[in-house]
Amino acid sequence: MSPLLLTLAAATPPDSGNALVKITQDFGINLPSILAQMVSFSVVAYVLWRFAFKPVMATLDERQKKIASGLQYAEEMKAKLEAAHQASESQLKDAQVKARDILAEAQKAAKNFAEKQQQEAVERSAALLAKAQEAIELEKKKMLAEARTEIARLVVATTQKVLGQQLSEADRSRYNEAAGRELTNV
Repeated sequence: MSPLLLTLAAATPPDSGNALVKITQDFGINLPSILAQMVSFSVVAYVLWRFAFKPVMATLDERQKKIASGLQYAEEMKAKLEAAHQASESQLKDAQVKARDILAEAQKAAKNFAEKQQQEAVERSAALLAKAQEAIELEKKKMLAEARTEIARLVVATTQKVLGQQLSEADRSRYNEAAGRELTNV
């Protein structure tokens, strides 16, 4: 019997068996129809639960799991992306520091090279100047020697004309030496 009918039967006094029949007639309840409907509803509910709701619920659970794993994967990828971004920024900063160091080293090397080249140029110019001074000294000495020789010749020639005589070789040599000493002292 259905729980409703049992409740109604329990509520009615035992001596009134007709009362149950009267109530069912007043409300238009047909007991065999209600029992058949209940069995039919139970069968339909079981079939729907077994073949419709259960697979749909399983599919929904599976989708929820996939969505949750997708969200977790997205969070992991977001964390990895952030870590990769930080690593690339760190590498970029390191590269910038290295570039600055290399640039500073190159500038220092260029400055040292320029200073070395300048120093070498100064040394070469000093060497050239020294050589030129030596050449001038040699030329001066050569000119002085030539001038002495010419002056000595002129002194001898003048002395010969003034004295009116021919000088011997010893006299000529003496006059040349005296003229040379006088020129050296000047």
